[in-house]
Amino acid sequence: MLTVEKPVSNVAVHPKSADLVEFSSVILSCTSFGSSISFLWLNDTSEVTASDRVHLTDGGSTLTIVNVTRYDQQPFRCHVFNPVSNDTSEPVNIIISLKLKHPAAILIEDRSSTNLTCEASGSITTRVWIKDGHPLLPSDRVSFSMDNRTVFIQPVHTHNLTVNCDTDLNFVTLTQYVSFIRTVGPHNISIIGPSAAPPGYRVALLCTTASVPPANFSWMFNGNETHVNNSLYVIERLDAEDTGNYTCTARNMVTMMENSTVMSLKGKIGCMSLFAD
Repeated sequence: MLTVEKPVSNVAVHPKSADLVEFSSVILSCTSFGSSISFLWLNDTSEVTASDRVHLTDGGSTLTIVNVTRYDQQPFRCHVFNPVSNDTSEPVNIIISLKLKHPAAILIEDRSSTNLTCEASGSITTRVWIKDGHPLLPSDRVSFSMDNRTVFIQPVHTHNLTVNCDTDLNFVTLTQYVSFIRTVGPHNISIIGPSAAPPGYRVALLCTTASVPPANFSWMFNGNETHVNNSLYVIERLDAEDTGNYTCTARNMVTMMENSTVMSLKGKIGCMSLFAD
């Protein structure tokens, strides 16, 4: 019986591109029309062969690379062939980024220290640390490891600090950013509201403070707990028993620092104060 082979056509690789962090994994799948087809993967012009890091499955149509490195950044192509024809896919580019390690803990302004490590594989020619667009230089707060792989910052006291590490390897510069959110406060605490109001009036006292993250609030009245735990304290109808000293306490739940302020509230009719001390 005569077998008619169908020519190879429509060779494609999915996904068409991959943006990865160094040492992660990627799976590329090759599809094609045709009969009795075989698959061959190319990295630039070199054939891709199986290894402990490279796996070829599904008859060679699926390529899995674990622990990708910057040397895998050459374009990948899938070459499909059978006894009558062959075809090659469009190139698929894998983009590999550096891995910048840093502690996950929240940083407290003027109290926390941190270190950043720039990890990359291969023979690295240079590492340059950049802060806010300028080279990060040694100072009384900033120091570096001997190989410039790690930067130590002690303490952190800058707003929206952005640091990146540039690594120049084989004329390719890769960059990874990390931003620190400073933790501050509570500072500048105050109570906004009237110091006196007529009997029967609704009185609202608003406690404000500067805090990152936002502060938790609590109120005391004449030294006693009120069980009001937000920034707004409301007296629906002012009475003599509602006059006195209101204390607002703001607490930063990360730093556990707190700050308090007191407002004295009195009753009045017209220009005359009532319930005075």
